[in-house]
Amino acid sequence: MLQLLITALGICQAASLAISTPGSLDEHGVCQCSLIVPDMTFPADRLEILEKENMKLSVSFQEQITKIGNYQATLTGYLQKLTNLTKKVDNMQMGGISYTELDFELLRLEINEMESLVVQLKSSINGSSVLVESLFVEIHNISIMVNQLESYDKNNVLAVRREIAALRKRLEECEKNHVNPTQPSISYGTCKHGGLANISKPFVVQLNWLGFPYKFGGWGKDTFPGANQDIHWVAPLQTDGRIMNIMRFYASYDDLLLFKKPTDKILTKNLQYNQIDYSICGQGGGMMVYNNSMYYNCYNTKDICKYNVDTNAVERKPLTDASFNNRFSYASSSWQDIDLASDEDGLWVIYSTEQNSGNIVISKLNSTTLTVEKTWTTSQYKLGATNAFMVCGVLYATRTLSTRKEEIFYMYDTKTNKEGKLSIILDKMMENVQSLAYNPNDQKLTMYNDGYLISYDLAFKPLLNLA
Repeated sequence: MLQLLITALGICQAASLAISTPGSLDEHGVCQCSLIVPDMTFPADRLEILEKENMKLSVSFQEQITKIGNYQATLTGYLQKLTNLTKKVDNMQMGGISYTELDFELLRLEINEMESLVVQLKSSINGSSVLVESLFVEIHNISIMVNQLESYDKNNVLAVRREIAALRKRLEECEKNHVNPTQPSISYGTCKHGGLANISKPFVVQLNWLGFPYKFGGWGKDTFPGANQDIHWVAPLQTDGRIMNIMRFYASYDDLLLFKKPTDKILTKNLQYNQIDYSICGQGGGMMVYNNSMYYNCYNTKDICKYNVDTNAVERKPLTDASFNNRFSYASSSWQDIDLASDEDGLWVIYSTEQNSGNIVISKLNSTTLTVEKTWTTSQYKLGATNAFMVCGVLYATRTLSTRKEEIFYMYDTKTNKEGKLSIILDKMMENVQSLAYNPNDQKLTMYNDGYLISYDLAFKPLLNLA
């Protein structure tokens, strides 16, 4: 303890910072008192340390705030990704997307990326976070769902293959056990039958070589009796559905399937000043190869063009009274006012006229001179049909029943001048029929179906013996 002597006149009192205490006078009349003060002065060093720690805490706090902001932005982005993935999986489950169109590996990569982020968040945040835990569970669930969907897809394919194999085995057994009655052999190129009876299921050859955007066009083989049936031709129209400026020929069916060794015939000509000559191009999907020549409606006219495949020479002749330039096309394909066809009896043209009120007109053509030999008028409105073809001098017209079914509903026999109604269902792979063509050499019907090359086998009624 440190004692201090404080001198004062009249009163003995401690300093203002101390507590007053009783004192005494010495022999000289001086007042004396004692004052107790602490050993230590104010702790300024501790205050400095406290200020430094407070500064560190402030910096750390700001860093955590910034980190949380960054995580929040990242979480918002990945929550949106998760929402999109959830919608995609929902569409898959509801049948909105075909399993074959899915990129399961891409889905899995996106999910793994989000799982990694959530694990990082969980490790960086002390304690539990309801949002992060919920997000982790959702991502884990959607990962399981995608794996299951991929598994289901494989299982479905395997199941279908097993079912097809079983059906084939049953069919073989049925054919072995069933004794067919004696049936007359098929006479291709003749009309020894009683007319069209039925049609097979569609056989998909492939997509045209230009791809899915080229939905309009035609394809087939040379329909002249006895013509080389190895050669196949494909003629997609431009994406406008109007102009045929190229036709491609393949020497064999295998070449068609593999797009090998094609021979292209270009109908456009380049002029000066970047101008293009379309004068010998085709218009619409009514083209037909007959006796090594392509017959078609010449661009922007009512003319019929005859293009010699060997010499590239072009002949043309107007089709009298024919409507053209999309006046009376078919219901499901534009610019097909003039539709060429062929059968066992020769070359035909199917069209409409103003005089016949837009109803179908059939004319028999001379394949050499392109002159009309005979004409028949019908009562069937051309826009009420999706397409038409000829078999043994009989016109057959189709109409749409649904996106996957057509109906052969109308016929006109040029030999008897009689028309009638019928109902033969024709399955299709895509919604719209752009062209139909019959080949008497193999009695097959070819279809250009939204860019796909399709073929059918035709079945005919037996010829009735009226004698």
